[in-house]
Amino acid sequence: MSSSWTERQNKLFERALATYDKDTPDRWQNVAQAVGGGKSAEEVKRHYDYLVKDLQRIESSEAHQGSHCSSSGGSSSNSSSWGGANEDQR
Repeated sequence: MSSSWTERQNKLFERALATYDKDTPDRWQNVAQAVGGGKSAEEVKRHYDYLVKDLQRIESSEAHQGSHCSSSGGSSSNSSSWGGANEDQR
């Protein structure tokens, strides 16, 4: 069981999340199979949970910083990337 993730595996992970939504039976097994590299369903679920928590931490930090800024631009482009695509899956 490998705990490190390559850039390629992360890309495959992102694509698999877009393919297998929260209503997909055996979602994590399907994602693990798509990622390859010997990743188990438990590993990909842990990776997902870690990334969701990290994203929430980043968004919380940006929201806190945003309250001290007069600019509304911020870095909202992040919400349209990986995390934003998965908001509906929570």
